[in-house]
Amino acid sequence: MTAAPSPEVLRAPLVVEFPFTRSLGPVQSAFLTGLRERTVLGVRTGDGAVLVPPVEYDPVTADEIRDLVEVAPTGTVTTWAWNASPRRGQPLTTPFAWVLVKLDGADTALLHALDASGPGAVRSGQRVRIRWAAERTGAITDIACFEPYEGEPATTGTPAHSGLFDDMVTGIVTPARLDYVYSPGRAQSDYINALADRKTVGERCPSCAKVYVPPRGACPTCGVATTDQVEVGPAGTLTTYCIVNIKARGLDIEVPYVYGHIALDGAGLALHGRIGGIPYDQVRMGLRVEPVWTDGARFPDHYRPTGEPDADYDTYKELI
Repeated sequence: MTAAPSPEVLRAPLVVEFPFTRSLGPVQSAFLTGLRERTVLGVRTGDGAVLVPPVEYDPVTADEIRDLVEVAPTGTVTTWAWNASPRRGQPLTTPFAWVLVKLDGADTALLHALDASGPGAVRSGQRVRIRWAAERTGAITDIACFEPYEGEPATTGTPAHSGLFDDMVTGIVTPARLDYVYSPGRAQSDYINALADRKTVGERCPSCAKVYVPPRGACPTCGVATTDQVEVGPAGTLTTYCIVNIKARGLDIEVPYVYGHIALDGAGLALHGRIGGIPYDQVRMGLRVEPVWTDGARFPDHYRPTGEPDADYDTYKELI
C-alpha cells in the first residue's frame, strides 16, 4: 500500500545535557587547585619548555613529567577571534574575544576570553592579565577572563613549585550541554507524521526493492533516492532482543524488561521497540508482536504478542 506524502517537514529544538565527571592526577590536581589560590602552574618538559596548561606526559618524548613551576598571571596574546554573540555558558555575556595567551614564563598558550570593547581593541602581541573570579572552586572558570594590561613581561623566571595546597582538588564535575534545532528531513518527517495516525511508513529503494523503516531518503546500499512510500506492519517479528536489568533515570519502567529488534511485516530491516505483555523470561526470537499505543503518543509504547505462531527462522534470519 502506498501512502500519501506529508507536506510538513518537522523541526524541533533539542538539548543534550549530562554531567561529565573525572578524577584528577597529580598535575591537573595541582593546576586546578592553584587556580583556586590565584596561582598558575605549568610543567617543565625534558628539554626545558614550560607547558601551560600542564600535561602529565611530554608531548615529544611521551615521558612522564612532574616538574611543576609557577608562571605569571600576565601574558601576551598570540592570536584571537572576535565573538560577537556569546552563547549560554560562555565566560562572558557581552561580546568578547577568544584569545590564545602565552603567560609570562610559559612556552605554550592558554585559551580563554578577553574582555574588550570591540574587535578594534584586540590585537596579536597585546599585553593582558588574568581577571580572577570572585568565588573560586578549583576550575578553569576561576579565571573569569583576561583583561588588557600595560605592564611589561615578568623577568623573574619560573620558580619551582611543589604543587601542594591545602584541601587539594581531586576531581571535577563539568556540565556538558548541546542546544540545537534538529530537522529530520522529508523522509523521516513523513514517517513521524504517519505515526500520529498510528501508521508506520517506510520507503522502497527503486533499485534493490528493500523497504527502509524508518526511511532515510536514500538507499545506503544503492545510493539512490527512495520516494515510493510503503505502509508496513502493524504486526512484525521479534528478530533478536536483550533483557534490561538496570533502571534508567527518568524512565518509569520496572526492571527487568525486554528491548528488541522488530521486523515489521513488509519492512526490509528491523526497528527498535520494547516488548511487553509477556514475562521477560518467555520472550523469544521469532515471537510475533503488534504495537500498543497510548493516548496522544506519537510512537508505540511497546509491542505485545499477537497470539500467532512464532515465525520460522528462515523468514527473518536476514533481518537480525
